[in-house]
Amino acid sequence: MRRLVRLLAVMALLAALLAVSAVAASRLDLDELDESEVLDALLAVDEEEDAAPEDGGAAEAVRRTQSMVLVLDNDNARRAVEEHAQLLLLGYAPWCERSAQLMPRFAEAAAALRDMGSAVAFAKLDGERFPKAAAAVGVSGFPTVLLFVNGTEHTYTGLHTKDGIVTWVRKKTGTPVITLQSKDSAEAFLKKGQTFAIGFFKNYEGAEHEEFVKAATAEDEVQFVETNDRDVAKILFPSIASEEQFLGLVKSEPEKFEKFDGASEEKAILQFVELNKFPLVTVFTDLNSAKVYGSPIKLQVFTFAEAYDFEDLESIVQEVARGFKTKIMFVYVDTAEENLAKPFLTLYGLEGDKPTVTAFNTNDGSKYLLEADINTKNLKEFCLSLLDGTLPPYFRSEKVPEEKGLVEKVVGRTLDSSVLESPQHVFLEAYAPWCVDCEAISKNIEKLAKHFSGLDNLKFARIDASVNEHPKLKVNNYPTLLLYPADDKANPIKLSKKLSIKDMTRFIKEKLQISDVEIKESLRTSDVEIKESLQTSDIETVVATDGVKDEL
Repeated sequence: MRRLVRLLAVMALLAALLAVSAVAASRLDLDELDESEVLDALLAVDEEEDAAPEDGGAAEAVRRTQSMVLVLDNDNARRAVEEHAQLLLLGYAPWCERSAQLMPRFAEAAAALRDMGSAVAFAKLDGERFPKAAAAVGVSGFPTVLLFVNGTEHTYTGLHTKDGIVTWVRKKTGTPVITLQSKDSAEAFLKKGQTFAIGFFKNYEGAEHEEFVKAATAEDEVQFVETNDRDVAKILFPSIASEEQFLGLVKSEPEKFEKFDGASEEKAILQFVELNKFPLVTVFTDLNSAKVYGSPIKLQVFTFAEAYDFEDLESIVQEVARGFKTKIMFVYVDTAEENLAKPFLTLYGLEGDKPTVTAFNTNDGSKYLLEADINTKNLKEFCLSLLDGTLPPYFRSEKVPEEKGLVEKVVGRTLDSSVLESPQHVFLEAYAPWCVDCEAISKNIEKLAKHFSGLDNLKFARIDASVNEHPKLKVNNYPTLLLYPADDKANPIKLSKKLSIKDMTRFIKEKLQISDVEIKESLRTSDVEIKESLQTSDIETVVATDGVKDEL
C-alpha cells in the first residue's frame, strides 16, 4: 500500500510539473528539468526504497518535481479552479487501483500537451483525504478527471490513454482539428500510431468543411486532422485518388483504412467514426470496458481464451469479423485476467477452462453461447443467426436432478416439464444460496409441503434462481414465492415472503379452493399408504432373511 501511495504521489507531481501554468508560489523554469530525467525518475520510484543511500539521482529528480506540484486541498481547491483559465484535475484515492493505472497516462498526456505549447495546467486532489475540497470541485468518485475552462466544469468522457486525454483536452480547449501542411509533419503524426479521421479539402471553407469541424468538435475520442495538400493526404491515406475532397478513418491495425462514402453532414460523419473506430477485434480491458458497453454496435461477440489459445483462434475470429464490420462488434477477453473474464463467464455458469465464444445483445440483455467447435464455419453461422434474430438465447441451468423429494428440485431445463406443463398446481420457491431470508422461508415451505402432501393435484418445488434461468421466470429478489394454478400457468400468483405459514396455508386453500375435509382425507390416505408400504417392506425383509437362512 505504501508503494502505491508513493507511486500515485510522484506521478501526480510529474503531472503538475509538466503543466505550463502553476501556482505562482511554486513556479520554476520548466526548461531547466529534462523530461527524460523526470520520466526515468517516475519509472524508478517503485525501486527507490531498495536503492542505496548514495544512489540519489532518481530521488533528487523526484525532489525537484515536488517544487512544481499543484496539490489541491480544502484551502486552495476552489481558488485554483478560479485562478487558472484551463485546469485539468485528477481526483484520486490512494487505495484506488484504477487511479494508479490512470496516473502515469495522465502524466504522459501532460508532457505531450506541454510539448504542443498547451496552456492547460494540471493538478491532483486526494479526494479521500480532502472530501470538502472534492465536493467543492465536483469530484464524486475515483478516479475522476475534470477540465475547468474559465471556471466551467467539463467531465472527462474520453479514453483512459495518453492519446485519449491529449485529444480530448485539445478538442475542449479550442483545437478540434490538427492541420498538417507538410510531408514531414504528416510522417511525424503517423508515428504516434493513433486512430484518426482525415479530411482532405482543397480550401478550408465551405459547408462540407464546416460539417467536418462540427463533427471533430463533437467526437471526443478520435483526433481529426485536415490538409489541403494531396501529397500530404496520400501519406496519411494512400488510396486517395483525384477527389477534390475526401474523408476517411485510419487505425493502427491490419484493417487500417476506412473510406467515408456518406453525406458530408455532422451526423453522418459522427456515425461513420463511431461505427468504425474500434479494431476488427477489440482487446477488452478495464480501461476500455465502458466504451465497449456503450458502443452503438449492440450485437457483440466475445471470445474468452488465454493468450496462448487465442493465438490459434485470432485469424479465425478476424476473418469472420471482416464480414460483419459495423454490424457486430468482436471482443477478445483474456481469461487469465479474472477480474475481467469471471463476471462474464459467471453469467453463463462457465468456468473458462477452455476457449469459449459468447454473444450479447445489449439492447435487450439477451445472451448466446456457441456450443459447437470454434472454427470459421461455425462462428460465421453463429454470427449470421445472431444478426437475423434466429439464434436461440442461452439460459443457464444446473444438471437435471435424479431424485424428487417432498419439495421437488427444479432447474432451468426442467421448469417447463415440472412447472409450466405439469397438470398439477405448483407452489414454486425461487431462492439463492447466499440469501439471508431464504433459509427460514425454505423451512416453512417444507412444512407446507408436508401439510398438503396427500393432495395429488398440488406439489411444491424449489429452484436456485441464481444459477438457473428460464425466459418465463423473472426473479428480481429472493426469495420469490409463486403459485402456478393448474389452469393458468401463464399467470402465476406472487405471495409475500412476509406471510406466516398459517397465512400461506389459508392463501393456498382459498386460491385453489381446497377444503379442510380434502386435506384430512388426503392425509389419512397418505398415512394408510405409508403404513401399507412399511408392512410390505417388513414382509420383504423377512422373506429376504429367510432366503439367506435357506442358502446357509
